[in-house]
Amino acid sequence: MEFTFTPEEERFRHELRTFLAAQLPADWSERDFLGDVSRDEQRGVDDAVTRALADKGWLALPWAKQFGGLGAGHVQQAIYTEETAYTRMPGGGGAGVASVGPSIQRFGTRAQQEQYLPRTAAGLDRWCTLTVEDDAGSDVAAMQTRAVRDGDEYVISGAKTWVSGAERATYGLLAARTDAKAAPQDGISTIIVPMDAAGVTVRPLDTLAGERDLSEVVFEDVRVPVQNVVGRENAGWYQMQTASDLERSGVGVISTAKANIERLVEAARDDDSLIARNPSARYELADRWIEIQVGFNVSYRVPHLQAQGQQPDQEAYEAKLYGSELTQRVANTGMHLLGLAAQAGPGGRYAKLAGAFSREYLRATAATVAGGTSEIQRNLIAQRGLGLPRD
Repeated sequence: MEFTFTPEEERFRHELRTFLAAQLPADWSERDFLGDVSRDEQRGVDDAVTRALADKGWLALPWAKQFGGLGAGHVQQAIYTEETAYTRMPGGGGAGVASVGPSIQRFGTRAQQEQYLPRTAAGLDRWCTLTVEDDAGSDVAAMQTRAVRDGDEYVISGAKTWVSGAERATYGLLAARTDAKAAPQDGISTIIVPMDAAGVTVRPLDTLAGERDLSEVVFEDVRVPVQNVVGRENAGWYQMQTASDLERSGVGVISTAKANIERLVEAARDDDSLIARNPSARYELADRWIEIQVGFNVSYRVPHLQAQGQQPDQEAYEAKLYGSELTQRVANTGMHLLGLAAQAGPGGRYAKLAGAFSREYLRATAATVAGGTSEIQRNLIAQRGLGLPRD
């Protein structure tokens, strides 16, 4: 099956590509992939792109107009994700736009909506989500971070890990246990926490690939007002499940895989010896290219069904599973094609792609864990999609 796009959707894609070409440095995608971008430059481009997106109303593209968005349809959102992932565009609103903002729109008070949504849509505030803990990863309901009521405040103690964007976040949306006696899923609330509040400590974490884009966030008797609870107290589990359903096509993962395979094909064209030393790599590249085309169909099926008013749960789980495992297969193909030269860094005599694919290989180890393990996705497909029993 191949999905087609309306003339309006194709016009949006063209306009978006024109915007990206104007906003990003001409060599941005390749330099960012090769690791030839400093942290200061990354943040500078991020800030500039975020401002430009906000000026066009694209930063909060899917939000309703009264909240600062354009009310974009599901397919248009997927096109945006595909194109921005392909160019490795920094910025884009992150968790604030993707999950926190929609949660506040749906569950928050009018005061919360008025205070937080306009500034987020304008790119003035950044958010992170504070959910996962060391002993509560796949089983998020096992979280131990607590928010204890003390008059008109909550006192928060605990720690969250593998947090993306915490270093630059203005606020975090925290999932914490507010009823220690309730069943695990019934005693959780979501609470807005200023990241500069007394007692909040952000500690960067080193990833397997040697990067520091994730953090541990520690809370030591952090006090926040009760009115920072989003929705009803102890109803956070339902809100978290709803937030995870907001952007589920996984098309950005497929788009990134496509760009990486194109880099490998170009490397093989530039150096005939790569295929000569490993003839089977030619067939691997062809297999991955076919799988990428399949991946786009799997991913776009989700927004197309959503546009028809359907709830594509099974299809979303399939897209997540397919995309994360494809990410690892693409990384493996890169290592097979480039061989030991994949590990040589910039400037090395035998370096291929400046060692970038060895970093991709290390990053890919987390693909089948982050956002829900492959085992969990298969269980969800079996139980919720196919109606199979748990045992």
